[in-house]
Amino acid sequence: MQKRINISKLFPKHLFWDMDTERLSVKKDKDIIIPRALFATTKNNFEEDIKKLENLYSHEVIVTVLESTKELISNEVCALVSDRYNTKPFLRYNL
Repeated sequence: MQKRINISKLFPKHLFWDMDTERLSVKKDKDIIIPRALFATTKNNFEEDIKKLENLYSHEVIVTVLESTKELISNEVCALVSDRYNTKPFLRYNL
């Protein structure tokens, strides 16, 4: 796994508006990168976005980070992730 990548070459820069994307570490900053990479995803572009993450992280890491993040990830994205990996469904927000 690479230590440093320019994450804005993979995902829209506006998702990381408050940080220097060239200084993000794939290993150390996974708690930032994973949820923000999926923040603006929809059913239509989920496949493309999740594949980019899968090139960086295992599905176990992706699920673990999303289950515990404080970022504003929609329940729809959580459902898409749990369906993709056949994991127990999880929600960020209870209705």
